[in-house]
Amino acid sequence: MLARPRPRLLVALLALALAGALTGCSLFDRDKPGTPLAQPSGGVVGGGSQLEIPATVAAGQVSLIQRLGEDGPLRTLSVERNGAWQCVDCAGDGVTSRGTLAPELTERLQVLLANPALADETDQARRYRTTCIDALTSSLITSTGLITSQDCPGEERTPVAGEILLLLTQATPAEVTG
Repeated sequence: MLARPRPRLLVALLALALAGALTGCSLFDRDKPGTPLAQPSGGVVGGGSQLEIPATVAAGQVSLIQRLGEDGPLRTLSVERNGAWQCVDCAGDGVTSRGTLAPELTERLQVLLANPALADETDQARRYRTTCIDALTSSLITSTGLITSQDCPGEERTPVAGEILLLLTQATPAEVTG
């Protein structure tokens, strides 16, 4: 029996819920800058729902979760291995956009996602802590783990994840800066 492919909307919604669960303390709590982000470990989503969410996405896939400041809407971008993408609320207007990366961008993204150095850029490996309030926070969910960055003065982007973020934001409606 063939496995059913996961619906893209479900993947986007799970990514949205995962981002909320993982970054809630740092994105919603203005009084505690520097609070470390929680690490993905799977868990329960929503008010009492017992839906388990994955800690990572499959190899070759990536999700980008963004929020500008504490009150901004969550914006989610999910990219499949074949380059097909779906962006939910990327402009903060509630619109869902879809498209496909150009073949050369899809190939470049796959090379970046397969780079072993990406494992050293995860929040866990870096012991990442958010430092800015009201900045654009971008979280990449990859098969190696969660990689978070903020668009704030003095924060250096990780080399591989920074390149993935730039590729995604240049090729889709997602944004690289607030």
